[in-house]
Amino acid sequence: MKEKAKVYVGLVHYPIYNRNMDVVATAVTNFDVHDLARTCRTYDVARYFVIHPHESQARLVQDIIGYWRDGYGSEYNPDRKEAFQVLELAASIEEACKRIEEAEGQRPLIVTTDARVYPNSISYRTMRSKLQQEAQPWLILFGTGWGIEAETMSRFDAILEPIYGPGEYNHLPVRSAVAIILDRLLGEAWYEAESARED
Repeated sequence: MKEKAKVYVGLVHYPIYNRNMDVVATAVTNFDVHDLARTCRTYDVARYFVIHPHESQARLVQDIIGYWRDGYGSEYNPDRKEAFQVLELAASIEEACKRIEEAEGQRPLIVTTDARVYPNSISYRTMRSKLQQEAQPWLILFGTGWGIEAETMSRFDAILEPIYGPGEYNHLPVRSAVAIILDRLLGEAWYEAESARED
């Protein structure tokens, strides 16, 4: 049986657009650090990178990690300690890629997400198939703020199609988007079982 691809996740804080479409570094959000670690651990993601270039923000994340891995939090909530084992800091997307290459012996392909459609947009069904049938590692990047800067996006291997709800509003919080997307790509294929029963 062919080995499935290793999946890595990165939460990108730079280069990011703000509401005025200026390129900025966004602030780390405590909920993102916690909730994405728990989601990534649930879906057996190999590593979750918080990607931020600023030392002050990196120190904040390190303090949170230290509390839950080694401090009182590790005794108070062992489940949270386990979730934090997948979390790492990286100063840039490139640094995250290099660490993955060191671990896997090959550079990861990069797929990201956006609320817009691009020429290299890919469906969830196609991406799920790639993860099941190809052994090369993948890094799935999620942007904060108003999304990852366009020139950076253009260098990625693929962009997942947007998540659509039943209405016109389309502005999910990143924590929700990560959970939905990881479930579509890595979760139980419940829809296939239901389809087989209906047939």
